[in-house]
Amino acid sequence: MDKTIPNDPVAGLIDMPLPAGISLWPQTWLSWTVIALAIVSLVAAISWFVRRRHANRYRRAALAELDRIMRTPQPTAGTLELLVRRTALAEFPREAIAPLAGTAWLSFLDETYGGQEFSQGAGRALALAPYAPAGTGDVAPLAELVRRWIRTHHA
Repeated sequence: MDKTIPNDPVAGLIDMPLPAGISLWPQTWLSWTVIALAIVSLVAAISWFVRRRHANRYRRAALAELDRIMRTPQPTAGTLELLVRRTALAEFPREAIAPLAGTAWLSFLDETYGGQEFSQGAGRALALAPYAPAGTGDVAPLAELVRRWIRTHHA
């Protein structure tokens, strides 16, 4: 029995063929449909966000103005009433807002706010603001009500 050991044991090995590379692109129509729906949904969500942000810029401006008013030494109900009226004119038709005064104005604010705080609460000061002397009363509860109305009123 003569067994000879070859000099190079690796020389007789044959390379194994490698499988074809796997593509990262989807292979089925269902995958393409899901990707297309995801892209359309993303575009729609971005469009909705941009439109909503653009539509609510008057609210951001009104809130910034309210903060500025409250930093003054003596904020008055009259300045808050003007702010609420300007904010309402930015969202609602001028023909509907301009003639409102007194209880009609407070009723309009109650309707758009969804409560009775303007006609029966701190908001009553808005109807009397043009006639009240400056510096009378605490405007902090009224300012908080105005802030909530600016944030949550609906057309």
